[in-house]
Amino acid sequence: MSATTAELPILARPIPTVLTEDCARSLTIATEDGYSLAATLWTAPQSRAVALIAPATGVPHGFYRRFARHLNAGGLDVLSFDYRGMSASRGPRSMRDPGLTMWNWGTRDLVAAIAEAERLAAGRPLVYVGHSFGGQALGLASNASRVERALFVGSQHGWMGHWPWHQRALLAFLWKLALPATTRLFGRFPSSLFGMGESLPREVALQWASWCSRREHLGAWEGHADLRLPILSLSFDDDFFAPRIATAALLREYASADVEHRHFPAEGLGHFGFFRGGRVLALWDDAVRFLQAP
Repeated sequence: MSATTAELPILARPIPTVLTEDCARSLTIATEDGYSLAATLWTAPQSRAVALIAPATGVPHGFYRRFARHLNAGGLDVLSFDYRGMSASRGPRSMRDPGLTMWNWGTRDLVAAIAEAERLAAGRPLVYVGHSFGGQALGLASNASRVERALFVGSQHGWMGHWPWHQRALLAFLWKLALPATTRLFGRFPSSLFGMGESLPREVALQWASWCSRREHLGAWEGHADLRLPILSLSFDDDFFAPRIATAALLREYASADVEHRHFPAEGLGHFGFFRGGRVLALWDDAVRFLQAP
């Protein structure tokens, strides 16, 4: 693994953005164990590749719409989806369903999404965009080797020991007390009360808290270590949820990958601002060029 850190984006000729609504098509992805995942395919007129976007925890896949359409303008079809129990993939199942776990998000849902993206690619390259947990999840998917290159945004090794000392007391309170207590009380984790997105199913929330409380985090990193592909990882100085050290710790788990880590100074982007557009268009253009590289 090689890793570099850059403080400023690499700028080049802007990619013209064509924002149209008629490029989106809703579809359903079936998992091997019987869950139906809501997904959207954004298509480009002359697509040269398919990009799969794996969301962050608690973030509906529609949040990535603007970024998907920018990738369309750069010549990529884009597929994104909601994990089981989240947003449009919630369905009639109870939030207490024991099958709704983060482990299954990576080992079953992402496997199904990669398979669908590969089917849609029909021989074209398949590339990957992982936001936060999406960057962790790639190594959990048994078919991750189908992915030719990956962009991570705000993706981190979630053990709270990777956070600065002055933040660890708050995280210990969250992971060891607040999240488990509220989740067991309500049968779900009301994430919006903590500014952390959509409510999480019971087992998703409890597993998340358990992982973030232990040094080994996911506990199984063999799949990450085996992947051989280029990875570009972006982190931001004002991102509370993915500090620089935690980002670097995740990248070390992708031990066989060709990793580039670009870290940017605080500019008000935090954990979600990259995908909102506006002044990050230069970074979006860099992302398109990286994903399209041979």
